[in-house]
Amino acid sequence: MPTRSAAQKRAEARAEYDAFLAGCPSRQLLDRISDKWVALILAALGRDGPVGDTGPQVMRYSELSRRLAGVSQKMLTQTLRSLERDGLITRTVTPSVPVTVTYALTDLGLSLHLLTYGMKVWAEAHMDQVHANRERYDAAVGG
Repeated sequence: MPTRSAAQKRAEARAEYDAFLAGCPSRQLLDRISDKWVALILAALGRDGPVGDTGPQVMRYSELSRRLAGVSQKMLTQTLRSLERDGLITRTVTPSVPVTVTYALTDLGLSLHLLTYGMKVWAEAHMDQVHANRERYDAAVGG
C-alpha cells in the first residue's frame, strides 16, 4: 500500500465531507460559525457599524468588547481565539506601552462575513413578524 501525504489525506477527506453524517468534521465548523458571537464579531470587523461605514476594518479588543454589548471577556477571548485558529481573523500584536492588539478579517473570514451579514440583516428585518408568530403560537397552545 503506497504511503499518502497529509495533503493527499486531506484532499481525500474533503471529497467525502457531508455535514449530514455524524462524524463529519464540517459539523464542528458549522457549530462554530452558527454561534451568535461569531456572527456579531464578523459583522463588526466587516464594518457593519454606524451609517456610512463600509468595508472591513481593524479593531482593538476593547472596541470589539464595546461594540458587542453583553459579551463577557471570557466569551470574547475564546471566540476570537477560535476564529484565529480557523483562519477567519488575524491577531496582530504591536509592541507599545501598553501593548496594542488588533483583529481583522482574513479573506476567508470576509467570505463568511458576507453570508453571516445577510442572516443578521434578515433577523433585524423580520423580528416583528417572528414576535407576532410567537405570540399567536403561545396563545394557541396556552403558553
